[in-house]
Amino acid sequence: MNPVKMMVVHKHHLFWIGFLGFCVECFVQDQKNNTLIFTKENTIRNCTCPDDIGNTDCDYSLANLICNCKTVLPNTIDKTYYNNLTIWFTDTVMLGMLLNFTAVYDLKLSLCVSIPLSIEYLTIWGLRRLQIKMKHNGQLQEQNLTIFSRCDNDVPCKGRQIITYISVLHTSLFNSYSPLKSYSVENISNITDHFPSLPYSDNFFTTNKRYVITFIY
Repeated sequence: MNPVKMMVVHKHHLFWIGFLGFCVECFVQDQKNNTLIFTKENTIRNCTCPDDIGNTDCDYSLANLICNCKTVLPNTIDKTYYNNLTIWFTDTVMLGMLLNFTAVYDLKLSLCVSIPLSIEYLTIWGLRRLQIKMKHNGQLQEQNLTIFSRCDNDVPCKGRQIITYISVLHTSLFNSYSPLKSYSVENISNITDHFPSLPYSDNFFTTNKRYVITFIY
């Protein structure tokens, strides 16, 4: 897997990184609600749930019953910051519309169908933990991945130097049941130096930031 090729796919969006130079620990603590977004028959439902609904994956009727849900259009989805975000999806194109270039702290993805999916590369900012569920032998199987832990453990904020975490998720991982993997490129002070194929000016990046890019597959 070529990380340069993956990042180039979304090069016209990477300037957003310049606006996310702050500690992830800071922006997520005020986000208390659990957000569930699910798609069904070309309909998108955006729900605020009082409790973790992750144990009832793809139960649309229950979600409509216990959560405060509304039908929304793709271009009206709030793609700012999420503390706990759960997405039940049936195709990766719609998943990309919902998730790509969103800042998420704790993300749960549940594939609600068992058909092969198209391949997308999804860029997520500030991702700490990822949980995926997909059907295997007729049952939803769960896998978990920790990208980074708390500020006081891994020191994502140290002095005036801020670390921005960028995760790139390869959706082919949903097409076969295999161990969830990742690798990171750390201590990047200038993205264009480490990824020279990206045609971006240093003006988008400040000198007091470092970047960790994690590829998930």
